[in-house]
Amino acid sequence: MATGSGQEWVTDILGEPFEQRTLPLGEDAEGEVVATLVRSLPPGDAPLSDAPLQGVDVLYVHGWSDYFFQTELARFWNDLGARFYALDLRKYGRSQRPGQTPGYVAALDEYDADLDAALAAMREEGVQRRLILMGHSTGGLTLSLWAARHKNTVAALVLNSPWLELQTGAVGRQAIAPLVSARAKFDPLGSHPVVDLGFYTRAQRELGTLPDSPEGWRPERGFPTHPGWLAAVMAGHRTIAAGVDIDCPVIVLLSRGSTAPIQWSDAMTSTDSVLVVDDIAKAATKLGNEVTIRRIPNAIHDITLSAPEPKGAAYAALRDWLTTGALADGCAPPAEETREPRTRAAAV
Repeated sequence: MATGSGQEWVTDILGEPFEQRTLPLGEDAEGEVVATLVRSLPPGDAPLSDAPLQGVDVLYVHGWSDYFFQTELARFWNDLGARFYALDLRKYGRSQRPGQTPGYVAALDEYDADLDAALAAMREEGVQRRLILMGHSTGGLTLSLWAARHKNTVAALVLNSPWLELQTGAVGRQAIAPLVSARAKFDPLGSHPVVDLGFYTRAQRELGTLPDSPEGWRPERGFPTHPGWLAAVMAGHRTIAAGVDIDCPVIVLLSRGSTAPIQWSDAMTSTDSVLVVDDIAKAATKLGNEVTIRRIPNAIHDITLSAPEPKGAAYAALRDWLTTGALADGCAPPAEETREPRTRAAAV
């Protein structure tokens, strides 16, 4: 497997046109910490003069127990003229190192360092451009909190089934919060009962939308969870429930329905079997003043891994939102001296 040195781009495991770059983040108690940035650029000879997202960079962040592999998603953004980047956060996917606890952080704002490093690497690619953030599930929660803290930075925020509320709902979250917080303080890396029975993975395999993954990158039943991590996620839920002020347009893509992951059901191939989507839709109204919620019939948790019809409907809805004014009043990036791009593709 190719791995960047931290200063260079090398061919990614996905093959051309995908490249990756390792972003060193120092060390923690488990050793070396890195994030990994993957990019896909529009072809240099593409006729992009009329591309609606010319001058846009997209940064995508995956969800829990996941990594970036959605090549069709990258092509969607490239076809609109945007440069596409995806970030494997610390201790996920390409960024896992031996001896690390997969996916573990004690606070979601620890990912600020990962995002700062990714954005710095993207700025090295050329002129300052408008930034669109896209996050799935836990990545959607992380990016929502980041965007709320970083004003005048993001042109638009795209959320694919963001994990904005615990599956127990607000009342259940508030009831168990003291127990989770106490255990996180005294036993942050303790074990939790396994609650993922593998049904979500099975649904994707039955749909034929989940490729084979390198060992340990996307376990069938997900990573083991720990009290410190759960407390961090619930703190994020609490912040969203209190209301945040994201100062750019937000679109939230959700399935129309949910199925409880208690026993296998064929409905899991056409509903969200991870989150309670009605609770997520309600929580999404607390993100800011300009929030669009689009419910996609027959979609699963990762909308982009749904069956062809709902996936196509989701892409059409997102394309329409992006190209009919959603970015017209989006937050402009801070002024910066422009310079010639240093990418392998032509400037776009």
